[in-house]
Amino acid sequence: MRAEPTISSKKPENVLVTGGGGFLGGAIVERLAARGDRVHSFSRRTYPRLAALGVAQVSGDLADKDALSRAFEGIDLVFHVAAKTGVWGPYDAYHKTNVTGTLNVIDACRKNNIRRLVYTGSPSVVFNGRDMEGMDESAPYPESYPAHYPQTKALAEQAVIQAASEPLRTIVLRPHLIWGPKDTSLVPRILARAKRLKQVGDGENLVDTVYIDNAAEAHILAADRLAENPRLSGRCYFITQDAPVRLWEMVNHILAAGGLPPVKGSISPGAARFLGAVLETLYAFFKISAEPPMTRFVAEELATAHWFDISAAKKDLGYVPRVSTAEGLKRLESWLRENQGSGAR
Repeated sequence: MRAEPTISSKKPENVLVTGGGGFLGGAIVERLAARGDRVHSFSRRTYPRLAALGVAQVSGDLADKDALSRAFEGIDLVFHVAAKTGVWGPYDAYHKTNVTGTLNVIDACRKNNIRRLVYTGSPSVVFNGRDMEGMDESAPYPESYPAHYPQTKALAEQAVIQAASEPLRTIVLRPHLIWGPKDTSLVPRILARAKRLKQVGDGENLVDTVYIDNAAEAHILAADRLAENPRLSGRCYFITQDAPVRLWEMVNHILAAGGLPPVKGSISPGAARFLGAVLETLYAFFKISAEPPMTRFVAEELATAHWFDISAAKKDLGYVPRVSTAEGLKRLESWLRENQGSGAR
């Protein structure tokens, strides 16, 4: 049984979701529409499935301040979900979308007297390349980053936190490794690389993940609690399943959901990081735009523990992951079977 959408007795609002056609953005849009809000999406293109939900769609670029300002007219609440993800590409491209785009969103909120902004951040902003076990929101930003994505997301997150002042209330969520049906990133990458995957390290490192329904639910809760409690403005929260799993066991569960065999073979963390450094150098030298099969950042993520204390989200937001990992995997397997056929290749 699928998780029920958040139902609210409050008056319907005009809500805009940046990246409403994406994986997480789309899940948030569906919940908002189900509870009766008047939903708008700001994305690079339009999506038939959003049109079917009655969502008003605006096509545009986050770097276009005027387009954002026009799209935000008459809006009560903004979910800023859109971002440039991945681990490879020029810094300017990441900065344009993640930093400049977020600053433009904040500016558009202020120009249109919007009172609430929920920003989708990332736990990678505090990842320092070492094990992070039971960390809470007090974890500091590292002195340097091995990839442009966490660096620019950290800058954007700090801008959102600093923007918290009346009348604009802001809140930052840090969902970790979102997965589930309709996934356009994590699950497809794992399935596509099934034959080439090698376990990095001894496989004992625990990590947090979050099922898509739970991640979307957390965003709705954050928006509602922010309306009720202005003291939450400027705060950030980790969002997870609250049930760490061994990373490589989770990878194998996702492969099994796609009808594929488990990962075979392994490589040491040191060797993976060295390989990543070599490939980064070669790809940069030859100006190869495709993502290298390994980078230093990915090697460190795959070999270390990173799970978090979500006590703050439970207390302040009332967040509880209602869909378990086991149930989520069943739903993922069913969706992959229906949409990609047996084997999900």
